[in-house]
Amino acid sequence: MGLFSFTQEIAIDLGTANTIIICDDKIVVDEPSVVALDSKHDDKLFAIGKKARQMIGREPSGIRTVRPLRDGVIADFYACEMMMRGMIKMIPNKNKLFTPSLKMVVCIPSGSTEVEIRAVRDSSEHAGGREVYMIYEPMAAAIGIGIDVEAPQGCMIVDIGGGTTEIAVISLGGIVSNKSIKIAGDDLNDDIVEYMGRMHNMRVAEPTAEQIKIHVGSALTDLEDAPEDYIVKGPNRMTALPMEVPVSYQEIAHCLEKSIAKIENAILSALEQTPPELYADIVDRGIFLAGGGALLRGLDKRLTNKINIPFHVADDPLRAVARGTGIALKNVDKLSFLIR
Repeated sequence: MGLFSFTQEIAIDLGTANTIIICDDKIVVDEPSVVALDSKHDDKLFAIGKKARQMIGREPSGIRTVRPLRDGVIADFYACEMMMRGMIKMIPNKNKLFTPSLKMVVCIPSGSTEVEIRAVRDSSEHAGGREVYMIYEPMAAAIGIGIDVEAPQGCMIVDIGGGTTEIAVISLGGIVSNKSIKIAGDDLNDDIVEYMGRMHNMRVAEPTAEQIKIHVGSALTDLEDAPEDYIVKGPNRMTALPMEVPVSYQEIAHCLEKSIAKIENAILSALEQTPPELYADIVDRGIFLAGGGALLRGLDKRLTNKINIPFHVADDPLRAVARGTGIALKNVDKLSFLIR
């Protein structure tokens, strides 16, 4: 980028749980997709990212925390625009004299409708984007993992995010078959909230459920290096008296069973739609797991046993989509699968 470059190029992985921005090949912003708005002052931006996430469930009157994206789709336009503007301002700007115009590549779920694509474009333009390109999440994940997506060879990506699980078969720079289901990280958290209430009579909110998932989340009831039980503190649902409950990974594996089975069925359904030649490539290469859900203990092993095709967890799966979006940004003119 020259000294007087008036265009700043950024890649945005606009996720339900986290938003990552890449500029000059570096991750410059990695924040939770949460904003806090001050309703007493015309919904002025109060906090963003980590600061806003710490406020969830602790807000005073007049402040409301919003997650602008639900199930991979913009649920609150105003909050999404405020969040994008705020996060773009976090990018270190070398030249303080003027605000550069933005050229951006934004990630969208592969099952997005025309209306949803339009919504992302509008929000990006309102947040300052002069040139806006879009890329489908599984395609970005494949590029981020280091797969040559333009080769005449099939590869399958399962990207388990916060709001959606994206399953796609990619060959010759295009998506051959895809399935996008609204069962992902948020649903696993909801399962844990429901389980803690039903089995332990304890009220927990979503941030605590997320911590339980991180510490003892598992897809198998029998792990080789098992995590220690996690102590959860919270109020009794009946008496409101404080409780402390140790939670084991086996319990969480049972509680997540239904949601993981739905993800398994979606993968099988995508494989059914795959042409035989590409199916053979997938069996040879294995299936790649990306997104935060890929970090769930034992998930790759469970899927490998169930589907009889090896599953590989990508390096740093949380950032695979963002890395791929960053690579797409550098090759905007060459890539045919970017949506203008």
